[in-house]
Parts: sequence; C-alpha cells; structure tokens
Amino acid sequence: MEQYNVTGMSCAACSARVEKAVNSVPGVTSCAVSLLTNSMGVEGSASPQAVIEAVQNAGYGASLKGASAQPSENDPLTDKETPKLRKRLIVSLVFLIILMYISMGHMMWGFPLPSFFDGNHVAMGLAQLLLAAIVMVINQKFFISGFKSLIHRAPNMDTLVALGSMASFVWSVYVLFAMTRAQTDGDTDAVMNYMMNFYFESAAMILTLITVGKMLEARSKGKTTDALKGLMKLAPKTAVTEIDGKEVTVPIEQVKKGDIFLVRPGESIPVDGVILEGSSAVNEASLTGESIPVDKTVGDSISAATINQSGFIRCRATEVGEDTTLSKIIKMVSDAAATKAPIAKIADKVSGIFVPAVITIAVITTIIWLLVGKEFGYALARGISVLVISCPCALGLATPVAIMVGNGKGAKNGILFKTAESLEETGKIQIVALDKTGTITSGEPVVTDIVPAEGHTESELISLAYSLEKKSEHPLAAAVVKLAEEKHSEFGNVTDFEALAGNGLRGKLDGKEITGGSLKYISSIVNVGAELTNTAHELAESGKTPLLFAENGRTAGIIAVADTIKEDSPQAVNELRNMGIKVVMLTGDNEKTARAVGGQAGVDKVIAGVLPDGKEAVIRSLKKLGKVAMVGDGINDAPALTRADMGIAIGAGTDVAIDAADIVLMKSRLSDVPAAIRLSRATLRNIHQNLFWAFIYNIIGIPLAAGVFIKLFGWELNPMFGAAAMSLSSFCVVTNALRLNLFDIRSTKRDKALKNSISSLDINDSDENGSVITVKVKGMMCEHCEKRVREALEALPAVTSADVSHEKGTAVVHSSEDIPTVKLKKAIEDAGYKYIGVK
Repeated sequence: MEQYNVTGMSCAACSARVEKAVNSVPGVTSCAVSLLTNSMGVEGSASPQAVIEAVQNAGYGASLKGASAQPSENDPLTDKETPKLRKRLIVSLVFLIILMYISMGHMMWGFPLPSFFDGNHVAMGLAQLLLAAIVMVINQKFFISGFKSLIHRAPNMDTLVALGSMASFVWSVYVLFAMTRAQTDGDTDAVMNYMMNFYFESAAMILTLITVGKMLEARSKGKTTDALKGLMKLAPKTAVTEIDGKEVTVPIEQVKKGDIFLVRPGESIPVDGVILEGSSAVNEASLTGESIPVDKTVGDSISAATINQSGFIRCRATEVGEDTTLSKIIKMVSDAAATKAPIAKIADKVSGIFVPAVITIAVITTIIWLLVGKEFGYALARGISVLVISCPCALGLATPVAIMVGNGKGAKNGILFKTAESLEETGKIQIVALDKTGTITSGEPVVTDIVPAEGHTESELISLAYSLEKKSEHPLAAAVVKLAEEKHSEFGNVTDFEALAGNGLRGKLDGKEITGGSLKYISSIVNVGAELTNTAHELAESGKTPLLFAENGRTAGIIAVADTIKEDSPQAVNELRNMGIKVVMLTGDNEKTARAVGGQAGVDKVIAGVLPDGKEAVIRSLKKLGKVAMVGDGINDAPALTRADMGIAIGAGTDVAIDAADIVLMKSRLSDVPAAIRLSRATLRNIHQNLFWAFIYNIIGIPLAAGVFIKLFGWELNPMFGAAAMSLSSFCVVTNALRLNLFDIRSTKRDKALKNSISSLDINDSDENGSVITVKVKGMMCEHCEKRVREALEALPAVTSADVSHEKGTAVVHSSEDIPTVKLKKAIEDAGYKYIGVK
C-alpha cells in the first residue's frame, strides 16, 4: 500500500471526492481517504504521479508520505491547524464584538455610540458592512475552499458556510443601498425597517462560530492520534557506535546493519540488535505494554525504543531504519488509519450527496417561504439556517475517529490491528481456533515430574539423564539438560553414544551401559516393573512425555517432560467462552496429549493430528458455521491464518505468521485475544453511537432550520444558532470517540454473548464433490487482495472454497455444482479486480 498526504480537505464530501477521483485512475484497485489524518492509502499498479494528478484535478493537493518514524513539522499528524485557527478566532472575535455592539447592543439595548452615529443609520450600516467584511477576509479560507469546490462540482461543508455567510452579506448590502434611497426620500419608517433587516452580524457570526467548531474539532482530532505520535516520539535520535575501537555518537539515520553500538544504563536502545557483551534488564513497555523489565544477556535480541535499565551492553545492529520493530508498528498503526472500515461506507455514500442535497433544500425552503407570503429577508434567513446547520463533517468523522482511537488504544496495549476492517470485524467473531504449541502452551518443553526407581535417588537419576541427554539435540533433551544445569548436577563423559530414531539414546558411562527413551523402547531392554509402567501411563494420559532411563539392565527412573500451558491460557479461554465464542484447539500432536492440554485449557473442541494444510481445511469447515478467528505463531499456521475471517498472530512467532495475520499480539499472551475482541466491540459500539447522533442531528436540525416546526410548536431557528449547532456537532462526535481511551480492555464486566452466537461445533469434514474452475484475475497485489477475492467468491452459493494466489494471478474455485462464469466475473469485479477468463 502506498500512502499519501492530502491537503485542502475540509469535510467528508471532500474525502469522498478525492476517493472517487483516485479510484477512477487505471491500475488503482482500492483507495481509502482519511479525513482524520489527511492521508490516503492506495493499492494497485498505478504510478504515484498519476494518483497525485487525479487528486490535483479534483481540486486538492497530494504528496507521497515518507515512511520515517521521526515526527516532523510536515507530518500530517503534527497539529498545525489549531494554532492557525486560534489566531483567526481571536482576531475575528475582536471585530465581531464591535459589530455586535453596534448591531444588537445599540439597537436592542440602547448601548451608547459616538455622537456621529446619532440618527445616522446609514453610517451605522456602513460600519457594520466594514466590520463584517474584515471578519470575512480573516476567514477567507471558507470562501476559497467553498467556491473552489463548487466550481469543481464537488461542494463541501465550506461551500455551505460560504454560501450562508455570503448570502447574508449580499442581502445586507442590498438593504443598505435601499436604506440610502429611503433616507434621501426622508422616509424614516422605511429607514428603520431596513435597519432591522441587516444580517451583517449573521455573516460574521456564522464564520466565527464555525471557526470555534473547527478549532475544537482540530484539537480533539489531534488527541485521537496521540498514540501514534507517542510511538513516533519514542524513536531515538542518536546512537553511540563503536568505530575502530572508539565511541562515536552519530545520527540514527547513519547506523547500518552490522554496526556495533553501545548502550549504557538508562539509555534508549537506538535500533534492533543482538547483545554481544554484557547483560541487562530491558524495559519493553513502549512496544509490548508490559511494565516488568525483561532480563537480556549475550545472544538475546533487543528492540529499538526500549530502555536499558541496568547493565552496560555492547550490541550488533540487525535491523535499522524502517525495518526496526518500532517502525513496523508505526507503519501498521498508520496503515490502519489510512484504511476504511466497512461501516464507513454508509456514511461515505450519504456524504457524497449530502452537500448538493442541502443546497437544494435551502433553495426550496427560501422559495416556499416566499410563496406563502413572507418577506425576502425572512425567507432568506430560513434558507441560510438550513445551509449553516447541516453538518457532513459529523457523518464523515463518526467512523474514522473511533477507529483511530481504538487502534491507538490497542497499540498502547500491545494489540496491533493492521486495518480498520480488522478492528471492526474482530468483535463479530463466533469461533476462535487456537494452535496448541506456542499459543496455548509456552512452546518450550520443561521437566514436570522426576520419579526415581527403587535403589536410586533423584539426584542420581538427574545426573544419569544429564550425562546421556547432553549429547542429544532433541527438544526434550534440552528440557532435561536445562533442569540439570539449574540444579548444578554433575555429568559424566558418555562414550559410544548413539541416537536411535524413534526410540531413544544409548551409550557407556564409566563402563556401564546406559539407555534412555520411551516406555516401549526401555521395556524391550529391561524389566520396568508394574509400578513404573503404571506411572508412565498416568503421565502420558495427563499430556506429558515420560522419558525412562536404565543403567546396566536396571531401571533408574522416569523424568516426565511437557510443553506446559501458559499461565493465562485457561483464563483467556474462559473469557472467550463467556463472550459466547466457541473455542477450538488445533494441533499436530497425538490425540491423547492434545486432549490432556485441551482439558487443562478448557476448550470446547480438540482436533488433533492435523498437518498444516489440514489446519486450513478445518478452518474452511468451521467458516461454514460462523465467523472464525485463527490464533497461531508458526510458519505452519500461515495458511490457516490467511484462510480465517480474522488471522491473529502471536508477536513472538515467525515473520511469516505475522505477515499472514490481520492482528498481531505483541505480548504473545493469549489473554490479549479476548481483550482485542472487547476493544473491537467497544469501538463498533462507539461508531454506532457516533453515526446515530450524526444522522439524528441532521434529521432534526435541517427541518428545524427550514421552519417546519414554526406552525406546530413555534420553534424558529436563527442562522447564528444554526452555525453554533453545526460547530458543536463535529466536536461532540470526536469527543465521544475519545471516551474509548477510558475503556478497560481487561474488564470482563460487559462480556456477553452476541445474538448470533453458535450453539454447536458439528463440523462436516467431507467437502461436496463438484466442479473445480481456475479463474484468471488481474490487479491482486498482496495477501489482503487474495483475501478480498476469496471472500467474494466464497460468498457465492454452492462455492465451497476458493484458493487464491496474487503471485499466480489465479483463483481455484471449488463448488458443489457448476457455476456460470458470468457470476464469477461479477463477484471478482465487485471486489475491485479484473476478470481475465477461465484457464
């Protein structure tokens, strides 16, 4: 995805205009414009120059966004608008107060004026004209943007403001000239009547009140990007490198892969690297949200922007610039801000026709009041009220501000949503499929039980096992060696060592024959005995792997090893189930071990002995029951992560799994899965609130301004109050979104099942026999494109699955019956891609 900065946008109608213009560029497969961050994300093969020209032709400015993690004055997240708006507001208020004193203070309450104005109503009118004109010049941006958009046939919010203010001003100028004629004729009654028909104060007040709203909105919008700006500020500016044995402080941009850098206690780690010398406790809260420091020593990896809290460390740079973990996180959050949630399409459609519709309503309102016999000034006031109370911004901001705040909240807690769609859709998940190793369990086998045989002590058994397993490279052997080293056990020099694949190990220690391995293997060599045999079976039933050891034909004992479940796994599974979500565990392990682990974790269903492609097939079957999220950490989980409605990668997992996922959990904790779902549900709830109030505001406000309720209730809206209401509407929507910052993603108080929660997990593993069609597709650029095409095809009746590859440019469609190619073509083109034909 290419990202661009967009300038000149003032409301949702602007962003809709830009989006429409860019989507029409050949080669663009998708475009999402964010009014909140003044940014645009574009996917496809179109050149940046073509995209920029399309934006410029639409009447706006665009430039490629730099990917640097360093904040700058030119960064769209830097709040440059609030200071400018504040200055405009202060100067406008000075002249507005003088204008209001003359127009309302003197006329309504008899405030004194210089003697020059006594009886000189024309002079008072001229003074109001000059003061209103000054305010209009100060706020000329509304007129430039508004009329420029009108010329481009894409009217926006500024167009409404400019038309309302200009109509008030032009009408007042006409009245002023009419007054001079009446004064010349000596018609004092007409002069006083004209005096009461000035709208100069409305022309200036509308602009000033809208500026107040704009400033409040800009400040609130600035707060929604605080999380992203906070991440950017974490990026270190310099690094202490070692060059020819000397310490040299250099700008962070000059650090290259392979450079040696030094970090002292209290300093920020400049780039990703690996420790060569020293040890320390590193605070990684900036990346994971985890406040407890992590002990690091030689060979351990460290990340940029984390804090070295204790020891001096010497390191080698492994990732620099845009490749550091911090930069990748910033890019993920930024990319998510530049994408659009599906629910935003509702507001976008309305915003695209909103302003032209409002202008039409304002004209019709004015004409109707004239037809019923009202004077032009009254009818015009109703039309102006319609223009200035209507607010497309509230609609346009309802979704993106909530998405940005929700995304920032997730980033602060180590939960990274890659797109706005993933943030919205996660809360709708009905089934969560969990990989076992590394997700439910720690992924590192540890010794759980030590059972010495009669005639042997625990230390003797450990020493014997240590001597034999030290020469093995098996993961289970590593667990035994680690325990022995922690206990400072002694080991002997084993000769004639031999690893017997699938059975165990054997060798000689001080002339004695020693062996180790499975119950089956050891039983074939020595008499294990009924008691130890039963113990071995019990350990296996509980999900542990019993390793038996023998010495000179006698059993020495059992050491049980297991990949233990993470401390928070049972609680996380329980929270998911309390949300009405079914939990499935997928693993390649044997049935007995899998069921033992699944029982400890409390999952609803265990599916064991599943190969990588088998996991993908299971996810495909589960999707027939409801929306599925897959949680995994390994390369073998990538196909399942991509196939699922929502792929969730454990942060400590492989790059392949992280790339394939929609959500990344930086803390590698399963408890972050229910937290992510809670945050998604809270964000979606906030979006619904924002859209409700934005729609209701306009549904009630426009008829009120038009005068629909005057006959019924006597309610009449002054244009100035309409402008004030418009100003506050966007501010209220943004402020409501900011409440998400107070949401506790760990609290289970509001957990409840969705109305569409599924009741059972009856999976039909057998796919229907049917046809297989390979379709050529053009325009796919990445895994997300694959997902979009796959979902579009699988939404067709009778399609059981679709295997899509952006690299091959194909989609292999499996169906239970023949599907007309015209349906396949429509599904692909509706998804935004080009149908080439069938292979």
